[in-house]
Amino acid sequence: MRFVLFYHSFVSCWNHGNAHFLRGMARALVSRGHSVATYEPIDGWSRQNALLEEGGAQAVAECARLVPGVEVHFYRPETLDLDRALDHADVVVAHEWNDPALIARLGARRRGGHFVLLFHDTHHRAVSAPEELDRFELDAFDAVLVFGEVLREVYLRRGWGRRAVTWHEAADAALFRPRPSIEKGTDLIWIGNWGDGERDAELQRFLIEPVLTAGLAAQLHGVRYPVAVQDKLRADGFSLGGWLPNHRAPAAFAAARFTIHVPRRPYVAALPGIPTIRVFEALACGIPLISAPWTDAENLFPAGSYLKARDGAEVVAAMRALVLDPSFAEEVSGAGLAAIEARHTCEHRADELMAVIAGLTTPARVPAASPIQAHHGAAQ
Repeated sequence: MRFVLFYHSFVSCWNHGNAHFLRGMARALVSRGHSVATYEPIDGWSRQNALLEEGGAQAVAECARLVPGVEVHFYRPETLDLDRALDHADVVVAHEWNDPALIARLGARRRGGHFVLLFHDTHHRAVSAPEELDRFELDAFDAVLVFGEVLREVYLRRGWGRRAVTWHEAADAALFRPRPSIEKGTDLIWIGNWGDGERDAELQRFLIEPVLTAGLAAQLHGVRYPVAVQDKLRADGFSLGGWLPNHRAPAAFAAARFTIHVPRRPYVAALPGIPTIRVFEALACGIPLISAPWTDAENLFPAGSYLKARDGAEVVAAMRALVLDPSFAEEVSGAGLAAIEARHTCEHRADELMAVIAGLTTPARVPAASPIQAHHGAAQ
């Protein structure tokens, strides 16, 4: 089969975690003998910011070669030749971080085409800003793939019925795997962006203050850290590594004794059951993980896969236990790795995707209600 994927970026993961899963899925599909082509805007903000980083051009070039066999295309919206892009396509997937105009154009092509057209939603805006969904013309789409059951329920209320499918993110196990030959160089590693106010207080409570209390060495990576925050962290002894291209993260995980999951507030409050992709990736690398409070509403991870902490004091206790008791740390990391290998690799997600495609035996024969109509209908 030929898959044509429209995402914000394949080559850049600068503040763009969707690239992680996209690459893993492309790898899984190629390994099964499918043809995969990705399309991304040439002026996409993630790639442009990555190129401004020191060594960014080299990192982007490395990313473009991460999955041999994938065709990587750049386009300008005003000159994109969709007829050519969709030639011989069997499955087309469009991510929600696309321009609504492109979504509308793809829908128009679907009405006269013979490919399966899927919309992929991996953001909290469907709950935090539902009016933004009304920008997308999804009538001709065959199904919506969403990265959590709570988000699927949003689409159910908008009239999508069985054509809204929960499709969690997962670890690209070809990259994210244990690397025991790498020596430990720090106690904690945290790879994440400071962001836009969605978890500032949580980072202080579950990351910064516990590290200082426990007196441990910590390496932080990410972007969008305010200058004042950077200065304070360095003064407190934290090591700041800036942007870490995601394909280099496995080695960084291997060099640390443990990591922490600090979810953004919208995911805790409005989208329970959806972890950041870093949880899948860290556990796949065989590194113990401590998590700030979040609700595993879908039972993705068996008990013991990671350590739960309700407050800063419990984070400190967990940190000390992992550092002082190597056998305990090995037990936790082993349970987490087993959970990934059992259910949460991109190979598993490829199986799920192929099942969805196989189930769409009469795709788009009867168009769904438009998002606006379904929204109003659900309210009656």
